[in-house]
Amino acid sequence: MLILIFFGTGIGATTVHARELVCAGPFLAMTYNIRLDTPADGANDWAHRREFLIAQIQLLRPAILGMQEVLPNQRSDLESALPAYSFVGGGRDDGKLAGEASPLAFDRRLFRIEKSGTFWLSQTPEVPSLGWDAAFRRVASWAHVSRKQDGARLLVINTHWDHVGEKARHESGKQLAGWIRANLHERESLVLLGDFNTGIETPAIADMIESEALVSANGADRALLPSPSQSSFNNYDPVPEPGKVIDHIFINNQVSVLRGMVMAQHSNGLVASDHFPVVALLDLPERRGKSSCE
Repeated sequence: MLILIFFGTGIGATTVHARELVCAGPFLAMTYNIRLDTPADGANDWAHRREFLIAQIQLLRPAILGMQEVLPNQRSDLESALPAYSFVGGGRDDGKLAGEASPLAFDRRLFRIEKSGTFWLSQTPEVPSLGWDAAFRRVASWAHVSRKQDGARLLVINTHWDHVGEKARHESGKQLAGWIRANLHERESLVLLGDFNTGIETPAIADMIESEALVSANGADRALLPSPSQSSFNNYDPVPEPGKVIDHIFINNQVSVLRGMVMAQHSNGLVASDHFPVVALLDLPERRGKSSCE
């Protein structure tokens, strides 16, 4: 039986049996900025990284995968290589395929998509638009899903905040908190994934995670707090300087966290993106105490 082993600085190690991910155990969530396909990256362009990045996803087989900076050709490559996944989420230029996207992908063995969509991080979220002082259009993709095994319901959101506009990041956090408050169903679990382009301690995120729409009464301890010795942005350096964790996974109090870490991996000095993926092993309340397939 295949056993996946995860190691994280200051977090410890755990093993997950592949069969348990299908029918009886916690599930893996991953957020991954895959870096857009651009010839400006030279030896690090998509053609040189594609197989390594896809292999990472295939090996870990996350049940929920949120990606950022995904261009149409990259999405096509990923959908072809990952036929067991259902993809949702439109591009930032038209809400369909044009421009960079922040899509979600769900393992069809585990989750059924009930409803999905995309909105813009701006003052006019229903149409393609630039928000506040952002350098680029930014979006959030979302899906209401149900777990096939037990009917557990989950709202999953994937986003990519602006890297320039400080006001845009702060307003994006407030917008997301309000959207969650308006759209999270009673007793529905929540997972929020993304490249937030800022650390967890900054006001843009701190204010967002204090919202009752996102966290339980004990506040920010519901966030996956990375070790300060880690970095999720590597700029194609396989051993980057610590302290640049800008990719995050957040949950509400309907979700338990068993493990969470930055997965820093390289192959002979080659990294699969200018970000490392962040992964978390999660459990839902409906699942607790269940030990076999139905």
